[in-house]
Amino acid sequence: MKQSGKEKENSMKSAIVVAGALAFGWMTIELALKPFLKQARDAMDKSDATRDPDDEEPSGAPKSSLSTTTDDVSDRAGLK
Repeated sequence: MKQSGKEKENSMKSAIVVAGALAFGWMTIELALKPFLKQARDAMDKSDATRDPDDEEPSGAPKSSLSTTTDDVSDRAGLK
């Protein structure tokens, strides 16, 4: 089934219209979500892909109630 010249021309126009619509849609999304996309891209740039947070010891872990210091509650309150 061979396409005539008119059918080829119509299919080329349709392809150009679809490509233009996709480009316009992409641009619209980029402009509408620009602040959020910028934050996400900045966070990805700052991140270290080789670091796994699950392998690290928690640095801000709460201290247990059994502290190794010799401070007494009365020392901190000035009740000595």
